Formats: sequence, structure tokens, C-alpha cells
Amino acid sequence: MKILDITLIALFVAIMGALGLVPPLMLSFTPVPITLQTLGVLLAGGVLGAKRGAWCMTVFLLVVAAGIPLLSGGGGIGVFVGPSAGYLFSYPITAFCIGFLITRFRNLRLRNILIVNLTVGIFLIYLIGIPVQAFVMHISLVNAVKLSLVYIPGDLIKATLASYLVFRLLKSPVIYRTLQKNVETL
Repeated sequence: MKILDITLIALFVAIMGALGLVPPLMLSFTPVPITLQTLGVLLAGGVLGAKRGAWCMTVFLLVVAAGIPLLSGGGGIGVFVGPSAGYLFSYPITAFCIGFLITRFRNLRLRNILIVNLTVGIFLIYLIGIPVQAFVMHISLVNAVKLSLVYIPGDLIKATLASYLVFRLLKSPVIYRTLQKNVETL
């Protein structure tokens, strides 16, 4: 791993931490808060690519597990056994898949990035997060899906914003050249 890779990973871990400073929106009927950190996952995957995006989210989760309160709800090992644990576990997988798919486009278009963020990014987070939430809360999967419907409007907004930011960042000649020097091959 090169110095540039480590620097970019650290930068996006810091961005995830900064997004965690925004207070969560707690809802009375579910213990899983609405946060901005999904935006950071989509950004890391889109900008850093598959490997660096997954490493970034893994390092972020390790720092949270060490007790640094970078999540909107705090930090520590306890967050990995709570109702939002599945959503946290999905971060590295989601960043990897988004990065992998976005780097496969020959022509980078905002529409393509948005489709990847919505169909793969948000879907993967829900696919892993909802069953774990149901298990931890001792409710049926159907009830967990119903509880999670409240997150969809905010996630649509975050996916749209992340897609726009990724598109603009990857279209910037300086950033594009920097990131393309280390194009990953899988």
C-alpha cells in the first residue's frame, strides 16, 4: 500500500468521523437512528474505488471498536451487538461493491453513479442491516422491513448527493489523475 492510499483512506475515515458529529435523528419507534454516515460510505466507495473504499470503512469500524466515538451514537465495541450492527457491518462490503462497479464504467455519467448508489449501495446496506436489526430486536423480518421504510426518503437524498459529489470529484482533472495513478485491478 502506497502513501497516497494510506492518506486517502485516512482522509475518508476523518470524513466519516465528521459526518458522525452531526447529531442523529432518533425516532420513537426504532432504536436505529437516522445519520449522515451512509453518505460517507457511498462517497468512499465512489471516490476511492473498491479496495481503498473497503479498507477505509474497515479502518473506520476498527477505530469505532477501539472506543473512539465517531458514530453519531458514540463508539465502542457495544455498537457491534446493537440493532444497528448490521448496518455497520455492511459499510466495507457496500463501499467495495460501489467502487468496483463505478470503476467499470467507460464513460462516467451522473446517472450511472446514481443507479449504482441506489441499487447496490442503499440496497446492500438494507440487505445486511435489516435482518440483523430483526434478530437483535427479536422481531420478525417483515416488521423490521416496515420499520426501515422510514429511512428510504433520507437515503434517496444521501444517494443523490453522494452521486453528484462523486461525479464532480472524479471529473476534476487533478483528482482524476491522482486517483488513476493507482487504478486498482481486481
